[in-house]
Amino acid sequence: MIVVQLFIYLLVFTIMVKIAVRDNALNGIYFYPKEVQKRAVEIGLIDESTINKKMKRFMIAFYIVMSVLLIGIVGVWNKVSDFKTAYFQSVLFLEVMNWYDGFVIDEVWVRFSKFWDIPGLEDMDYVQSWSHMFKKRIFLTLIWLVGAALIAGIVVGVRLMIIAACIPMPIR
Repeated sequence: MIVVQLFIYLLVFTIMVKIAVRDNALNGIYFYPKEVQKRAVEIGLIDESTINKKMKRFMIAFYIVMSVLLIGIVGVWNKVSDFKTAYFQSVLFLEVMNWYDGFVIDEVWVRFSKFWDIPGLEDMDYVQSWSHMFKKRIFLTLIWLVGAALIAGIVVGVRLMIIAACIPMPIR
């Protein structure tokens, strides 16, 4: 069951990226290395405020959707009620997403697909080096360990609130 849930989680992740970029890689320029962003601004393809606006819009939607989905999988679908299990399931989903992003999205989809080419920037490398990718994934591993604790706390807290709401109060 977890494998199916992971597949759904990663599919939603991928769909969110595709929706954000739509049919023009420039819509997702905030995913690219800073040098690529800087060059796009220099040659007039986009301005920094637009990049920042698009990034904020995507990141807010991304964190909300992926968090709610994870809370739903762990708390509702899997009916987890204890912090330890909720934490370990959350870590699993967040870390698989982290490494999927690095290997599948960046190293396969971006590196080998013409979809991510931006006219005027074809001479630039859109994908970070392997060493940079590993450093970023290790850093995000630490971040997601904290994120998993937040998700687990929400799962357990919501379950406790539901239980408390279902307990009849004595009439005085």
